Amino acid sequence: MAKPFDMPVTVIVGAQWGDEGKGKVTDFLAEDADVVARYQGGNNAGHTVVANGVEHKLHLLPSGSIHENVKNVIGNGVVVDPAVLLDELKKLHSKGIRPKLFVSDRAAVILPIHKLLDGAYEDKTGGFGTTRRGIGPTYADKIARTGVRVGDLLNAAALRERLAATLPEKLALLQHRGGKVPGHDLAKLMADPTPYVDELTKELSGLGEAVAPMVTDTVALLHESLEANESIVLEGAQGTFLDIDHGTYPFVTSSSTTAGGACTGTGVPPTVVDSVYGIVKAYTTRVGSGPFVTELPHEHGPGKHLTEVGHEFGTTTGRRRRVGWLDLVLLKRAVQVNGMTSIALTKLDVLAGVGELQVCVAYEVDGSQTTRLPGNAATMARANPVYEAMPGFEAINKATVAKAAREGLAALPAEARRYVEFIEDALDVPVELVGLGPGREQTIDRRMLS
Repeated sequence: MAKPFDMPVTVIVGAQWGDEGKGKVTDFLAEDADVVARYQGGNNAGHTVVANGVEHKLHLLPSGSIHENVKNVIGNGVVVDPAVLLDELKKLHSKGIRPKLFVSDRAAVILPIHKLLDGAYEDKTGGFGTTRRGIGPTYADKIARTGVRVGDLLNAAALRERLAATLPEKLALLQHRGGKVPGHDLAKLMADPTPYVDELTKELSGLGEAVAPMVTDTVALLHESLEANESIVLEGAQGTFLDIDHGTYPFVTSSSTTAGGACTGTGVPPTVVDSVYGIVKAYTTRVGSGPFVTELPHEHGPGKHLTEVGHEFGTTTGRRRRVGWLDLVLLKRAVQVNGMTSIALTKLDVLAGVGELQVCVAYEVDGSQTTRLPGNAATMARANPVYEAMPGFEAINKATVAKAAREGLAALPAEARRYVEFIEDALDVPVELVGLGPGREQTIDRRMLS
């Protein structure tokens, strides 16, 4: 009989459209973890982690990377730009941080042509507001079984053969989209792609040599950790409603951002998952195109407050995020598809001073009220929010934050407590962590105070 696994496996998912504060929460939980593994996405994601007063902006690396005692894993479900990975590691090394990093030999590789295709598509069509980092084209190749995987970078002959087979089609598609290959005549490459194949083989083989010490069978590594009863945190990028199946399609990413993706993206079976933390921002934001029922104008009023006080600009792109009131229709669906066992509520402090608060409890669509999430973007774009008003609260000073971190919600203004309890009751999931600022010490950990 198989040995039972005693140590917890925790999945961390964004409950909205990303940017909920997963990096901070993962860092908070990673302090007691043995392993932190990323399970999907690529360097289109961005996590900001503040530790000991120092801010670290991570894009591809797991959020446990600033902890020297933690094993960090980039799982098979992630798409890897090896140049970005090496650059990000170099920046951490310059700060004296040398993470224990393991990269899946089965993870898909973002090729230069993928980034060119991504950018050309956005330029030609307006696209879906992607980061132009080649994420979608890489996942498309993965599904089409024509992609390059990290393990391929370690064998130049096999890599060249793979590139020679896939590049002609990619070049034709790039021409169709009106794109260019820097330093090359695209028409000549289409007639004879050999020079480009040779160039990429040399470039990628060099990157392969640099990443080789980190490359391993991460599925086996994670199962060895399970057998050793080590605690594992599985970290997602983006958020539930950017999921390729459950998100606001087609304005989504190209991977499974929900808790189910944690298993396929790492090889950790669902039977060993102990808890699922849903990260919920105290209001709602999203980047890029797509329907947003509770969106507020950012030029004035509450929308301006949330944008400026919340510093709502993307870690990866610097783009201004769209902002709006909390949406319980979205969150109830997020609870359902992820099987959330706990909520980490972030940025509660940003709501201080905004005035009366509004929470969306239902949608009105074509004259009818519903609490179900519409199945397509066009219907959702027609939806109007049905709000429930709640009293606001004034700024929470440093002394109150420190006291709340020691004593819990009771130290907060009554209106702030009521807001947290309202969310908890509406979703029927306990709010275990409450963020009152970017730092780890600005967090109420209700698990420790119960």
